[in-house]
Amino acid sequence: MPNQAAIAIAAHPDDIEFQMAGTLLLLKKAGYETHYLNLASGNCGSAEYNSVATRAIRNTEARAGAKILGAQFHPGFSDDLEIIYSLELLHSLAAVIREVKPAIILTHSPQDYMEDHTATCRLAVTAALARGMGNFKTVPARPVGDYKVTIYHAMPHGLRDELHRRVIPGAFVNTTSVHKAKHEALAAHKSQQAWLDVSQGLDSHLLAMENMSLEVGRMSKRFKHAEGWRRHNHLGFCAPQADPLAQALGRKCLPNKAYERILEEGY
Repeated sequence: MPNQAAIAIAAHPDDIEFQMAGTLLLLKKAGYETHYLNLASGNCGSAEYNSVATRAIRNTEARAGAKILGAQFHPGFSDDLEIIYSLELLHSLAAVIREVKPAIILTHSPQDYMEDHTATCRLAVTAALARGMGNFKTVPARPVGDYKVTIYHAMPHGLRDELHRRVIPGAFVNTTSVHKAKHEALAAHKSQQAWLDVSQGLDSHLLAMENMSLEVGRMSKRFKHAEGWRRHNHLGFCAPQADPLAQALGRKCLPNKAYERILEEGY
């Protein structure tokens, strides 16, 4: 039987809840063992508290969010704006992946407005590629594994890349049935309400998530609430047609025919 674990790997506390939580909840319902990892501590996410206090507050909030999602929490190993594509972070992240042995990795878009997000995406891809490379040592040491893994990239914030270009999902996941729990998990990050308003002009992080969820649902032309995903190139990870997310979620996962035409015809 194939490994039935899934891990969401994001940059900051609340990123998983914002972009990936609905799909993670559905995988949990489908029988997957689910895992939750933010690389950064969130220590810069406050205009009120210092770095030490903010780090502690956001750790508590992230653990609460993971509990609501029913996912195993993994502590991060970086601070905000310090997620750099480095050997040190690769050693740490590869250790987590070898420990979890996921069939599915959910992570950020390769194109996004924030470098912490794009660096996390790159680290997740390389750490997954190294899962079976015995000569690549992890910290802490973890045994290599010979298994298939499929990587899925979430939609970028605002559904646009760093140059304002529209990003189209390869598949839509119907998150309507779990939207309430997703909202509750994001609401656990209470400290972010004022901070995101001050730093990024979001009147409400909850409202911003709601609007993005509804917009992706409209793009699907079928679902009320949805999360969009693009599947990573299979080379080095899995079989060419492997799509365990679609297999696990069935009718709740709808392929985007427009995206498939883009893949066939090129940009």
